[in-house]
Amino acid sequence: MLPRIKKYFHRMYLHRQLYLFLILPLAYLIIFKYIPMAGIQIAFRKFSIRKGIWGSPWVGFANFSRFFGTYMFARVVKNTIILSAYSIFAGFPIPIIFALLINVMRGRVFKKTVQMVTYAPHFISTTVLVGMIMSLFSSRAGMYGALHFALTGTYPQDIFGMVSAFSHLYVWSGIWQNMGWSAIIYIAALSGVDMQLHEAAQIDGASRFKRMVHIDLPCILPTAAIMLIMRAGSVMSIGFEKVYLMQNSVNLSASEIISTYVYKVGLQDSDFSYSTAIGLFNSVINLALLLAVNAITKRLSNTSLF
Repeated sequence: MLPRIKKYFHRMYLHRQLYLFLILPLAYLIIFKYIPMAGIQIAFRKFSIRKGIWGSPWVGFANFSRFFGTYMFARVVKNTIILSAYSIFAGFPIPIIFALLINVMRGRVFKKTVQMVTYAPHFISTTVLVGMIMSLFSSRAGMYGALHFALTGTYPQDIFGMVSAFSHLYVWSGIWQNMGWSAIIYIAALSGVDMQLHEAAQIDGASRFKRMVHIDLPCILPTAAIMLIMRAGSVMSIGFEKVYLMQNSVNLSASEIISTYVYKVGLQDSDFSYSTAIGLFNSVINLALLLAVNAITKRLSNTSLF
């Protein structure tokens, strides 16, 4: 055992310049990821700023029981799952299809132009994006309202006041914004496909569509599986900013999700223990989903994160 340790430290000394590069990332992980984990115990205490974390009384699972017993539990969990599942089923295949179509495009300039135009919306800030959605779908001053008035002579119902429209606006605006950016990793995977496979298929008389289905698609499926596993690990963690900005008192029954509820009870109501308990519950569910999807994917396709 001792010679092995000496050999390890000798290897570290030989590559000391490379290990020095690890100091900052390790420091970041320890300071901002691991040390704050001590604050998880707030979920099991009746936290008081004056008494601090260690001085606050221990209440066990009382905060969790409170959350499970309130009517908001079913609402926020249901809305979170609906939005996340909708985003996955509608948005996950589109970057893959888009990458396959980009890969078969002819004309290098045209292909690069399409890529640039489609991934540029990813850099639009959430606030600007929501402002664009509100301006576009405004029932009075937006394109939607103007077109409806031109065709019918009346102004339409406010879409942001329709409960049934919230999930569609949220999901499809997100797909438009991130489709090109999400396709980059699949385009990179397609660049590694062996061209000899295409040449052999062409000799056998396979069309471009058949080559795309039987060669390109199977080659990127392992990458797609990894991305799906990572996406499943954040099913319960929908971005707070966009939902909160699109939220109003009318669509609240469909737009109140875990992250917005945690913000309201934690920062607005200053109930830190309760909000920490909700956040911890959310993280545990995400971890369980990640492990489950990873195990299923590993069994079905022998591809997994670990």
